[in-house]
Amino acid sequence: MGLKAGLVGLPNVGKSTLFNALTKSSVPAENYPFCTVDPHVAITNVPDERLDKLAQIFNSKKKIYTTAQFVDIAGLVKGAAKGEGLGNQFLGHIMEVNLILHVLRCFESPDPLDDFEIICSELMLKDLESVTKREEKLATTLKTAKNRGLSTREIKQFEAEQELINEVKGALEEGNMDLVFSIVKQAKENSVTTIPILSGKNYLVIANLSEDDFSQKRYENNEHYQALIKKFGENRVIPVSAKIEAELAQLEENSSEEDSKEIMQELGIEESGLSNIIKKSYVNLNLITFFTCGPKEAHAWSIVKDTNAQRAAGTIHSDLERGFICSEVYNCSDIFELGSENNVKNSGRLRTEGKEYIVQDGDIIHVRFNV
Repeated sequence: MGLKAGLVGLPNVGKSTLFNALTKSSVPAENYPFCTVDPHVAITNVPDERLDKLAQIFNSKKKIYTTAQFVDIAGLVKGAAKGEGLGNQFLGHIMEVNLILHVLRCFESPDPLDDFEIICSELMLKDLESVTKREEKLATTLKTAKNRGLSTREIKQFEAEQELINEVKGALEEGNMDLVFSIVKQAKENSVTTIPILSGKNYLVIANLSEDDFSQKRYENNEHYQALIKKFGENRVIPVSAKIEAELAQLEENSSEEDSKEIMQELGIEESGLSNIIKKSYVNLNLITFFTCGPKEAHAWSIVKDTNAQRAAGTIHSDLERGFICSEVYNCSDIFELGSENNVKNSGRLRTEGKEYIVQDGDIIHVRFNV
């Protein structure tokens, strides 16, 4: 599973400006089939200093970063659920992402929380329409399943989905998105599946700030930013200045990365918007990174936290998962401390692990397999 995030927001909140800045390092589309279908989709490398260090240690000829996919979803207008503006296209694109990034303008605008409520209302209205249709179809399906004498297991699956649909519909009718989110999360944990619920998707909030407020962290006193923190919590809100990010991206393209870093220091910016957004997105989606390293290439891979070694091997290639025997493992912190793989081996920190070993963030893995 990789990061596929959709940027959503009302018109003129800086969403497209931020999208263009974030994806300045887009990987050439020809390396990733199907990514040219929509011009508002971009794949960008996930910055990772650990991979840079590992490539140096192993003298790797190539570095392959794990990637994130960003979708600049068409600006939403009130009435999108009824097809107003680009409503249907907008809502269809949201179904395909695994994380929604709500871009809210925190300067020269009405209360950003009002903007957020407009977006959420449209998502819930569309969900209510979809859930009602599914409820009707599911009642017929369940009746047919019982008449045809399908297995108890299959009937229980339909009944579990029916219960889920009823709960979600009730929460949608109340206009309670927090409850919808909670119900959908619990259903996933219990392996109960149904149609995509837009208002039940994971989300983060991007507070788009003015240049002046973002510099030297003055946004900490911005009333709109503080309102977002109070509503969503600090872990879910990401302060960004789309205009600064765009200027830094242009500077890197036309000048150098060093010049960009110098400007960041002058403005008191400790971390780029892309890095901060990806970092919080990974935490939100429970994603971690492991590595495979050698003289040919140093490669980063994204997986969901608590994935075992055999399934992680499948991320590299299906044959490795199918013929998995064991994996040789140590953490990148070990090689950073000891300087070489030989030193790691001599220190006894390299371990042989079976298929049920839970891969940890920063692990370096060599898979032994036989197909």
